Amino acid sequence: MQQYDLNLILNPNLSAEQVQIEKDYIENTLKNTGAEIVGLDDRESNTRLAYHIGKDREGRILFYTIKAAGNPEKDIASSLRLRDHVRRVLVVKDRPEWKTKKA
Repeated sequence: MQQYDLNLILNPNLSAEQVQIEKDYIENTLKNTGAEIVGLDDRESNTRLAYHIGKDREGRILFYTIKAAGNPEKDIASSLRLRDHVRRVLVVKDRPEWKTKKA
């Protein structure tokens, strides 16, 4: 199993209950595809985006670290993109050499 970063931008107008529903759906989708959640970084508030997504200038950002086999872009991201409140999905393969400092 490879390690990946799963980054999502949610609708900024969601209530706390709606955000929890979306997080539960994301976790169920990951479990159903055989992925394992290693970590979650939730910003707990809206973040100003560099560019508009639709008419929204802000978004709720979630950063998941997952371990998955196969092609998570096809399996996971394609099903998450169908959600109404999910604005963007990005899956990036984690590469350890990107995290080391070069002298």
